Amino acid sequence: MTHSTKLGQAYVYTTIPAQDLVRARQFYAEKLGLEPLEESAEGLTYELAEGSQFLLFPSTGKASGDHTQIAFRTADIGATVGELRSRGVEFEDYDLPSLRTVEGIAERSGLRAAWFRDSEGNLLGVAQMD
Repeated sequence: MTHSTKLGQAYVYTTIPAQDLVRARQFYAEKLGLEPLEESAEGLTYELAEGSQFLLFPSTGKASGDHTQIAFRTADIGATVGELRSRGVEFEDYDLPSLRTVEGIAERSGLRAAWFRDSEGNLLGVAQMD
C-alpha cells in the first residue's frame, strides 16, 4: 500500500456505518459472498480487487441511504445482478426523468448501474463501464 502527502496519489478506502455489526456481517457474507479480511475494535475490514478496501464500522447513526456509499465495478452487470438476486438481494427501481431502471439496471453515457440496500440501509451500487 502506497501512502503519499499528495491526495492524488493517496490510497483510498471507504467506511460504511452499521447499527448492528453482526447483522451486517451476515448480510455481506450471505448476500454478497464477502468475508472480512480483518476484525478489530474499529469494525470489519473487507479487501477486494487490487487492494481496494472498505470498513464496516459500528455506529449509532442511521444511514441516509440517499446516495451511493460504495460501488462495486463489474465486467458483466447482468450476471452480477442475477447472482445477487439469486442470493436474495433486492434492487432499487427508479423511474425519473434522469434515471430509469429496466429490470433493476440503469443505462446512461457508457455506464450501466444498479443499486441495492444492505441490512443497515446503506445504498450500494454495482456498475459496468464501457
